[in-house]
Amino acid sequence: MKTNNFNGEMGKRIIKRRKQLGLSQEQLAELADVSPQMISTAERGSKSILSENLYKISKALNVSADYLLSGEITESSFNEMYKRVLKTPAEMQEKIFQVIDILSEK
Repeated sequence: MKTNNFNGEMGKRIIKRRKQLGLSQEQLAELADVSPQMISTAERGSKSILSENLYKISKALNVSADYLLSGEITESSFNEMYKRVLKTPAEMQEKIFQVIDILSEK
């Protein structure tokens, strides 16, 4: 895969997740402790992202860097999600696991 296409696809994943969270580029930049211009550049896919910035963005978006890079949900992605579930109240955890059970049966 060419670098521009790779960066472009990663940029699309950043946009998609940012919008899922209802964040503006400026809000994401603040959460990730990077400049809004860096977020804009990353989303356009016009330049490669430094690994430290990729890490910051992935943490701010609550996804793994693996997901942003490849689009694949890996075991590390599931581990991150599981850690987030464990931080929720017990009643919420039960509902989350019920939803997973329902969806996995289909």
